[in-house]
Amino acid sequence: MQQKILNASLFNLPIENFKEEIIELDKSGIDMYHIDIMDGTFVPNFAMSPREIDLVRKLTNKPLDCHMMVVEPRRYIKMIADRGADMISIHPEAEYIPTETLDQIRALGKKPGIVVNPMLSLETLKEMLPIVDYITLMGVNPGFAGRDFMDYLLPKFKDIARYREEKGLKFSIFLDGGADERVIRTMYHDCKIEGFILGKQLLFFQNKPYKDCVDFIRTI
Repeated sequence: MQQKILNASLFNLPIENFKEEIIELDKSGIDMYHIDIMDGTFVPNFAMSPREIDLVRKLTNKPLDCHMMVVEPRRYIKMIADRGADMISIHPEAEYIPTETLDQIRALGKKPGIVVNPMLSLETLKEMLPIVDYITLMGVNPGFAGRDFMDYLLPKFKDIARYREEKGLKFSIFLDGGADERVIRTMYHDCKIEGFILGKQLLFFQNKPYKDCVDFIRTI
């Protein structure tokens, strides 16, 4: 089984000491950073902006994973890529021709990904899976931080990981939402899912150094 890939969701950081928190995170052993871009339409919330991508890019050489929770993400792909994103994921249902947008991401030299909302089934995704580098499985309805994992999604997550193995596909799988100790243990050991986007449950607001949190998550 592949080692866990730990991805810090920066939507959780307090804006008043954002820079200092990134510096501490960078020392913790975290693998990459997850940046949520929301437009208030595709999801009923707003999140981070291109200016914050600029700041994070200046503070770290680790990969930046931009999650586009916006309508028609193709309109913003080049701008996000130019800011220094390494990975860009879209919601297929937010785009008229999602495969064209994925091709656009790759043409810009970035890793394309898709995000799987709870309503999307494996059957709706199969044709896209050979052309993505990663998929992000939403364990919650998107748009807000700190929600609990929806356990009824477990069979679908197992099916997607099994399909990857059966077809010999190489994309990485990340869980986004509800990543507490129980969920990570189940996802990693039972579902063979290796990537985890970490939020309030185990990384932020834990009253201990980020390195201690990261070291603990590695042992789950």
